[in-house]
Formats: sequence, structure tokens, C-alpha cells
Amino acid sequence: MGKGKASRFAKKRSKPSTWQEKSPVKAKKYLGQHFLKDEEIAAKIANTLSLKGYKNVIEIGPGTGILTKYLLSRNLNLVALELDAESVIYLNHSFPLENAGIMHRQGSFRVIEADFLKYDISALFENESFAITGNFPYNISTQIVFKLLDIKTSVPEFSGMFQKEVAQRICAGPGSKTYGILSVLVQAFYNAEYLFTVPPNVFDPPPKVDSGVLRLRRKEIFTLDCDEKLFVKVVKAAFNQRRKTLRNSLKTFELSNNLKEDAIFDRRPEQMAVADFIWLTKKIANDTV
Repeated sequence: MGKGKASRFAKKRSKPSTWQEKSPVKAKKYLGQHFLKDEEIAAKIANTLSLKGYKNVIEIGPGTGILTKYLLSRNLNLVALELDAESVIYLNHSFPLENAGIMHRQGSFRVIEADFLKYDISALFENESFAITGNFPYNISTQIVFKLLDIKTSVPEFSGMFQKEVAQRICAGPGSKTYGILSVLVQAFYNAEYLFTVPPNVFDPPPKVDSGVLRLRRKEIFTLDCDEKLFVKVVKAAFNQRRKTLRNSLKTFELSNNLKEDAIFDRRPEQMAVADFIWLTKKIANDTV
């Protein structure tokens, strides 16, 4: 596999061309790939990271490297995690991107053929903090966010492109129809910003939906004043029956009658801010039937 493909990619590298002409890598439907082809949007996404207090960055699913090259124009240590073997070969033969006029100034860069969801991230930067960014495959974007929450102590900043609906859901506040489990769990630890919308026509192939770019910045205090595992259980149980009041959706917790008389149980989950869920979790933890 290596020699034939490697030589083909090497030839492509020496010929200045547009993004579409330059890349021989084709998007694969089974990997959920939609390659961004708009340079201005790629540059905007690369600049969503502040690099304040950290220098290490993981890019998930770099594909043909349109975002990668703008990340490399900054002073950082970049690790690109790519599951597509064809893209890995192409990336290794295309950087630094002399033809794009963007040189890697300082820091380091490496490509690893790996699935972000299964890879041991702790091995990448030892005990140093790192950010995560990327044009995330829609079919695993929610799973990426849940893994982020598992490793939040190492990740002060996160940005990237999602399906617009998912990005809006993550950033939604109480009272919104899109406010849900992802909103509460993410916003318990991060400040979430929806940055801008991206139309389908700037991708190859174009998806059937709009995309949205968001940024998450970890809160200064990101440890909860309650049992975190119980907090997650309470939030998930509440939104799994979002049309019901908490008194009904939290029946499985076998709460005391005294606690269930509290007015908070007359509310529905979309009416609950993160602080309300923390307060409720503490009450449930201390409840005795």
C-alpha cells in the first residue's frame, strides 16, 4: 500500500494548485467525511483557539489538511488524529505546505493514524494541557463531546465544526427547546459560544444540513459542588422524560415524600439552569427515605 500511494501523493505535492486539484483523497461516506474547501472559514476556525496557558493542540479528523495548515501557522505543538489511512499518507507528504505559502514557525507536528474515541490521549502530551479542534465527523460529534468531558481536567479550550443543530444544542440555555443533556453537562464545566454558521456548499461533498462552529472555554472553577456522577445521572434521567415534571421523571431515585414536596419538583428540566441541577443533586444525595 505504502509505496504506490506515497509516490502518487509526493507527485501531487510538487504541483501548485487549488485545494480541490491538490488533494487526491476522496471523502469516504462510511467515515462521515465532508472535506471543507473554503480557506477563509478554515482560517477562522484555526483562530478560535486562544492558546492562552497552553501550546498543545489535537486536531480530530484533519482529512486533507485545510485546517491543519492554518493551525501550523501558529506557534503550537499539533497532533493530528486521523482514522483514514489514505489521508494520513497524504498529510505526511503535504506538510510543511510550501505551496500554500504558510510555514510552520515553531513547535511540532505529527500525524497519528488513530480513532480519537479509542486512543489513549494521556500518552500524547504527558501532563501538559491541550486544546481540541477540528471539523468533526457528524456521526461521532456527540461522542467526541462526551469524551471531552471525561478528560476536561486536561482541556482548557475546545472548538470546531458540528452539524448546526448539535452546535446550537450544546450552546443553548434554559428555556430553549434545544436545551438538553449536552447543554447542561457541557455548560457545567465550560462557557459555550456559538460562533458562526457554515453553509453546505463549502464542503466536498456538501452535507444535507448547515454546519455550526462553536468554542468552549473551561471555567476557572470546574469542579462541581456535588457528586459529579450523581449529577450526570440526575440530568440524564430528567431529560429522558423532558415533557414531565421532575417529580415524575426522577421517580427511579426513590426520593422521600418530604423532598418531593419541594417546589423544584414541579418544574420541567428545560426550566433548570446548571446551578439548579447542582442544588438538586446535593438534595438528592442527602435525602433519606
